[in-house]
Amino acid sequence: MDTLKSLSDEELVRRYANGENKAFDVILERYQSRLYSYIFYFVKNEELTEDIFQETFVKAITTIKQQRYTENGKFISWLTRIAHNMIIDNFRQERYENTVSNDVDDRDLLNNSRLADGNVEDRMVLSQIHADVCRMVELLPENQREVVQMRFYKGLSFKEISKQTGVSINTALGRMRYAILNLRRIAQEKKLILTLD
Repeated sequence: MDTLKSLSDEELVRRYANGENKAFDVILERYQSRLYSYIFYFVKNEELTEDIFQETFVKAITTIKQQRYTENGKFISWLTRIAHNMIIDNFRQERYENTVSNDVDDRDLLNNSRLADGNVEDRMVLSQIHADVCRMVELLPENQREVVQMRFYKGLSFKEISKQTGVSINTALGRMRYAILNLRRIAQEKKLILTLD
């Protein structure tokens, strides 16, 4: 671990992308305080800060593991940009939540089938996707399954998960990271399609 700490961000990202998971732990440790402070500066709410912080790292993990991360400057700048976009998305969502107007657009929004609740076929496919995901979650190791269920089914923040499970926030984040990787692997192995498209 000490040798990893001396590596550059880019080298750590490369190693993590190639399967060396401890490399991401070093990145997380290196930037968690700075990124958390950046997010809190804008949102001024601890719970929301934690959620955006966690989602930023989940997005970073996903992007790196899918080999979609491209070096174009400093890693922390990229990470901060993800967080910044999530902050903006959150403000937009709060501002426009439950606001629908049919007067702003020439198209008839209220009679658009794409905006409807979905047809019977879509609901059946969605129901199958939910069943597949539930079965996949059951295949996860206990500690990963617990974090996924608490986060996605109970809606708990990682701070709340940390308190309830008696582990650090970093450990809870790590378990979520491994759970996502395992779920992706299981879906590929079982050739499951988890989208409506």
